[in-house]
Amino acid sequence: MTPQDKARPASPPVVTSSGIVIKPSYGQADLPAGHEPGEPGAFPFTRGVLPGGYRGKLWTMRQYAGFSTARESNKRYRFLLEQGQTGLSVAFDLPTQIGFDSDHSLARGEVGRVGVAIDSIEDMETLLDGLPLEKVSISMTINATASILLGLLLAVARRRGTPWSALSGTIQNDILKEYAARGTYAFPPKPSMRLITDIFQFCSESVPRWNTISISGYHIREAGSTAVQEVAFTLSDGVEYLDAAVKAGLSAAAIAPRLTFFFNVHNDFLEEIAKFRAARTLWARLLRDRFGITDPRAQALRFHAQTAGSTLTAQQPEVNVIRVAIQALAAVLGGTQSLHTNSRDEALALPTAQAALLALRTQQVIGYETGVAKVADPFGGSYAVEALTAEIVEKAGALIAKIDGMGGALAAIEKGFYQREIQDAAYRAQKAIEEKAQIVIGVNDFKVEEEAPIPTMSIDPSIEAEQVQRLEAFRQRRNAAAVDRRREDLVAAAREGRNLMPPIVEAVDEGVTLGEIVSSLKSVFGDHEEYISL
Repeated sequence: MTPQDKARPASPPVVTSSGIVIKPSYGQADLPAGHEPGEPGAFPFTRGVLPGGYRGKLWTMRQYAGFSTARESNKRYRFLLEQGQTGLSVAFDLPTQIGFDSDHSLARGEVGRVGVAIDSIEDMETLLDGLPLEKVSISMTINATASILLGLLLAVARRRGTPWSALSGTIQNDILKEYAARGTYAFPPKPSMRLITDIFQFCSESVPRWNTISISGYHIREAGSTAVQEVAFTLSDGVEYLDAAVKAGLSAAAIAPRLTFFFNVHNDFLEEIAKFRAARTLWARLLRDRFGITDPRAQALRFHAQTAGSTLTAQQPEVNVIRVAIQALAAVLGGTQSLHTNSRDEALALPTAQAALLALRTQQVIGYETGVAKVADPFGGSYAVEALTAEIVEKAGALIAKIDGMGGALAAIEKGFYQREIQDAAYRAQKAIEEKAQIVIGVNDFKVEEEAPIPTMSIDPSIEAEQVQRLEAFRQRRNAAAVDRRREDLVAAAREGRNLMPPIVEAVDEGVTLGEIVSSLKSVFGDHEEYISL
């Protein structure tokens, strides 16, 4: 070391958002003892769930869409399918998500704004009009009211003569992260968990190809968590759901193969690839060691990924195309089974058709032109990625153990632990941006004086009145006495502990609306009061 070197101040360490120190370079010595990623398609599935990766089939290209009315959303789905999308992903408006019909006073101003408004079976029939339910898998981002939306889908399929055994898709159905990070809940935790286990049981018997939950780290990350927290909190939630299933008398080994996960893809390219590999490793070990599950189909963590909405900027929105492409590539290199790519304009409004098409084309270029899908886990063996994978496994594993010590995920949420951890991480991330320790192009550096506006989508305010009118007309046409009987049966089933899915399907088929079902269940379950973290 020269005298000049001694005089220089020490450089601060380079770290990821999770506090993982990034070395200037990596070698064999950086791989910890015992780090054995194995082969693709083999336990612990670090390197992917299939031996050949994407060689047999690319990931499902599932663009998240839904806005305005069922008819308008149906047009967007048809357009995306015509352009090569291979699965549907339905976005619902806030009233639908929290269990209000469109004419409820608290729905005012929100109908059709951030997703499609679904009040009745007629809305669901319109939403799915002309879509081949037996051929296209359908993912529905819905949680508190997941049982009702699934019931509506099943009722529509039955009316069409489509057997439930032919249906494939997913409902998000992950209420724990709603209490911790998002807020679209309707019922208290205990009855909410009952609804989830009712769905597990019902689908295992009647809708065998349906994925009964998508355990979501995406919203945890969007709320501000680190990559390590995203993995730990999401997998701990998964353990809580399996524990609940066992307590309800179900077999963990039978339920586990239908569990799926939903992760964020953030900006730190190498950390994100390693995060997905670490999540698979930890989940396989948890199922083997905690639940005694040895079936590889159950041990293998399958996940949908979405590029990070929180990284999109209103400034220089065209740059978002680049962010999304890099994030999507990380998801593919990390082995996702399904992917949504955000549109360039989503920091400003819901996506236009043109922006949504460009986002889909981003996936198609990665899948068909880059060659990365020809090799399973192409970054496997990279010293940097393997070292990062091992460190995330260690750090997330320690956090899972800490949550276990609190009594599990639900207990940790009730104590405000998840919420405090996420809030602290979000504060650190925002502080880094404000202090320019983290550069965001166009926001805190590389700004431009004047920006040309890009086309954005707007929702016609008149659609709310039209939706309310359709709902009122629907109520006038239905058999009021039959509706009352179905609601009474639903309340009785809730009180008696019967599985709620059969009466929900019959209720929606008879014309009971989403809001009426939620109101009926609240008469038994009550409302949830938000956890206050002090």
